[in-house]
Amino acid sequence: MRRQETIWFNTTCWVYKRDRPRGQNGNPDLEESVDNFLQLENRKTGEILRMRRMRDSEGQTILALDGSLPPRADGPPLHVHFHEREEGIVKAGTLGAQVGNEKIIVKTGGTVVLPAGIVHKWWNAGDDLLEFSGRTIPAVDLDRYLQAVFAVVNASPSDRPSIFYIAHVAWRHRHTQALAMPPRAIQRVMFPLIIFVGRVLGKYRGDNWPGSPASCPGAPEQL
Repeated sequence: MRRQETIWFNTTCWVYKRDRPRGQNGNPDLEESVDNFLQLENRKTGEILRMRRMRDSEGQTILALDGSLPPRADGPPLHVHFHEREEGIVKAGTLGAQVGNEKIIVKTGGTVVLPAGIVHKWWNAGDDLLEFSGRTIPAVDLDRYLQAVFAVVNASPSDRPSIFYIAHVAWRHRHTQALAMPPRAIQRVMFPLIIFVGRVLGKYRGDNWPGSPASCPGAPEQL
């Protein structure tokens, strides 16, 4: 029998395997996939993202994504993608967004563009489930960054992620992704110090820690 499954490794969401045969031991073969994509779920907010790398008509690699967010829930805090433009359509519900200093509301069927280099955030501004579909152009490392961030957030027993793990993620992606707060000047001083202390304390030993580079390979690519 063939079944649909979401494969999880500890707190890191892994690649979603669809239409997978089971082996004799009842476990799916993690080496093989059919029509696969990366699915992430924020267990604190209920946000779900499904991502896959694809080639557009010009041969450029883009990140195609679909997602949802529960009613009145907040999405990510203010952040910026330095080299990636996001564009999408609201399939259901109401999207609220801040793009730079401007706040916008996008209803079902409306579209939104989040330019590269512009600080932004988004949320569910309605009483229904928000569903959206879009793409990131070009696909740099947003999938790996989000995979790491979701893993760190999900691993925390509280609403505050571990400063050691989130600092590691932020620092290694600092040339492509950034949070608006704390200010980048403070991040440049604070994050290396936090990472140094984390190494002394053994927080980054091996690969089995939330948001480790080895556990965040990003979305699969559709050839």
